[in-house]
Amino acid sequence: MDKTICITGGAAGIGRGTALHFHAKGWRVCVLDLDDEALDEMRALVPDDRLLAVGCDVGDESDVGNAFDKLTHWLGDAPLAALVNNAALADPYCGPLEELSLDDWNRWIDASLTATFLCSRAAIPLLRRKPGASIVNISSTRALQSEPDTFAYAASKGGVSALTHAMAVSLGPDIRVNAVLPGWIETGPWQKESERSDPEHRDVDREQHPAGRVGRVEDIAGAIDWLVSDAAGFVTGQQIVVDGGMSVKMIYAH
Repeated sequence: MDKTICITGGAAGIGRGTALHFHAKGWRVCVLDLDDEALDEMRALVPDDRLLAVGCDVGDESDVGNAFDKLTHWLGDAPLAALVNNAALADPYCGPLEELSLDDWNRWIDASLTATFLCSRAAIPLLRRKPGASIVNISSTRALQSEPDTFAYAASKGGVSALTHAMAVSLGPDIRVNAVLPGWIETGPWQKESERSDPEHRDVDREQHPAGRVGRVEDIAGAIDWLVSDAAGFVTGQQIVVDGGMSVKMIYAH
């Protein structure tokens, strides 16, 4: 039986790259996304019955319920092998804290942390159908370190990291739960056509990374692939930093 994976924010960026990675391996892939244009592009890229592309605001309880009803119908009696909670607001900058409105704060929290809770809760019955099922939450190195004026984004990702180990303790041994913490990942080539770009990185950009380059979407897809595989069957509750070593490099002001 084909394995099935559900990826939130799956129509662009890291989500799109991850969806296409697993589809190429023969998996059935469900992508949830709020962007209708990006969803239509995914349907054109994968015009077969191994893709289910569903419009969904993953921070909205009713929308998530409707989306998982569609996924449940699509699966039939089959299990869900993996859930990737990837959705988030891409721009981390919110301006000065004293000017940050509660509505804007909640937008960042709902898009990532609340969405991770809602989608995980909805997916658990489907994941329990399969021994060795797995959840991978996409956090960020900003859960560990910050730039100025990124309060809500950092808080949302710190919450995702904390939620990850809480879920791992509570959902094991049936479901393993881990987090991937991307650093600088170039997602330009993986955006929808109207927003696609292929930036040229400077030497100084590459030199910030001990690995010698900026990250690629494929780096994150590969980490997710390992975490949902049997090879990672003894790994749960962990935060896997995928940032080319950027967060462990000491940089002094000159």
